[in-house]
Amino acid sequence: MAALSQLRVFGQLIKFSHTVFGLPFALAATALAHRFATMAGQPGLDVVRVVLIVLAFAGARSAAMGFNRIVDRGVDAANPRTADRELPRGMISLRAAWALTIVSALVFLGASALLGPLPAMLAPGCLVVVLGYSLFKRFSWSSHLVLGLALALAPGGAWIAVTGSFDGAWVPLALMAAVATWVAGFDVLYALQDEAFDRAHGLHSIPARFGTVGAIAISAALHVATMAALVTVHLLADLGWIHGAGLAVIATILVVEHAIVRPGDLSKLGRAFFDLNGWVSVGYLAATLLDMTLA
Repeated sequence: MAALSQLRVFGQLIKFSHTVFGLPFALAATALAHRFATMAGQPGLDVVRVVLIVLAFAGARSAAMGFNRIVDRGVDAANPRTADRELPRGMISLRAAWALTIVSALVFLGASALLGPLPAMLAPGCLVVVLGYSLFKRFSWSSHLVLGLALALAPGGAWIAVTGSFDGAWVPLALMAAVATWVAGFDVLYALQDEAFDRAHGLHSIPARFGTVGAIAISAALHVATMAALVTVHLLADLGWIHGAGLAVIATILVVEHAIVRPGDLSKLGRAFFDLNGWVSVGYLAATLLDMTLA
């Protein structure tokens, strides 16, 4: 029971439940890459390759979250909203957090190496990006965009892991643009709750720089770009009506998200951040897979 309890604490440290945001898009890219590869006469996917892609994603994400919690532990302790996180409360030692982060990074690098020479070559640079995000809030309000880029690397990496090349790159690039703007957009909304704290402590964010109204407008513009990028994927990948219907549902969800987060009323921010965005990613994966198998 003690081991299970400790495992649960580690899961909370890296916000394992938030895997729902990035993994479905990586899996959608994996499926699209498989179709592209087989149409080009390549072998495409097998079970081992799928497992390695998931391991690489989990490793990179866990390393990024662990590193974020380590470098932010002082800020988290000072912020009433985050003071009860695992490191500030002493539920996990700094040494254990470092161990988790390093092992996760090694899992990512190892899985990438097993996926082929090109993933192995690109993996260290990707690791720099996903870890470097945690430092940006110290000097630039663009940290939300860097977070978007970090998660956007997943569908691009999945495509390369399946095809072993940059062939057909326009499809994953469009999907990467969709993920980058989507993540940045909802992260801007999430940062609204720390606007005053960030200003008071010299931290940089879009809400701290542009205010609540400006941040909400920027988030909305980013999500308009998200839908444009997803439509581009639809056209480039020659997907059918099921995928198109899925995009309509995603657009509706994003409209609802912005309708319930208003200046002066952030009471539904948690729902907008987790519930609705979870449906965006899972819905996109479902629409993609159903379209490829039924349409």
